[in-house]
Amino acid sequence: MKPEKFSDWLRQSLLFIRRDPVVWVSYTLLMGVLLIVGRVSLALSILLSVTSLFVGVGIAKYIDVKTTEQRVGLFWAIKKSLPLAVLAAITIMLCWFVFMALATLLSGEFYKIGQFFFYWQLTPENLNRQTSREIASWLYGYANVTLIFVLFMITTFASWFSHSLMLFKNYSWSRAKDYGNQAMLKHKSAVYKLLGFVFFEAILCASITPLLTPVLYMLTSTLMYISYRNIFESRRV
Repeated sequence: MKPEKFSDWLRQSLLFIRRDPVVWVSYTLLMGVLLIVGRVSLALSILLSVTSLFVGVGIAKYIDVKTTEQRVGLFWAIKKSLPLAVLAAITIMLCWFVFMALATLLSGEFYKIGQFFFYWQLTPENLNRQTSREIASWLYGYANVTLIFVLFMITTFASWFSHSLMLFKNYSWSRAKDYGNQAMLKHKSAVYKLLGFVFFEAILCASITPLLTPVLYMLTSTLMYISYRNIFESRRV
């Protein structure tokens, strides 16, 4: 099997988005609202951010299937991908909570445990910032940190392809991890460049281009699907 290239994945993803721009724009705008709502607390931000990211993978499959195989509804994609996306979001949230709770216990700042689940910061002092970029950077701050944490979690405890294999092939977590890691070894150059790209863009959105955070989430979902499809389904855009 010829090694995949990250440049091909990125090019195909950008072309893929053009196949149904109305759906992608609508979903990106919806994500933009949900990621802002997640500012209420870190726990809520993780749930909404991770769920939005993985549901986006299902929507990419919906666009692919409806234009190449059979007509299906958008509700089909959401219904199929939402349960696994929520489960992944809860798992990542609990892992983050464990890390945070241990750090809090060591530091003695016990009040932060409650703030993990509810920490109202939408106050006039925070909203009345100097520029729109500063406001957007603050509103999407949790979402960008969450995306970086998701990359860390899936590469440490699973693989880049695990979620897609579980969603589209009904693999168990252990089987998806094994097959995903095998694929990563065969195409490690492309996968590492992809992870570096998303990681860099998340840092960029956290500081310089915060308004593009929902777009980054949408693009990451598309990259997850395109990379999975090229390797495990051998189909091109």
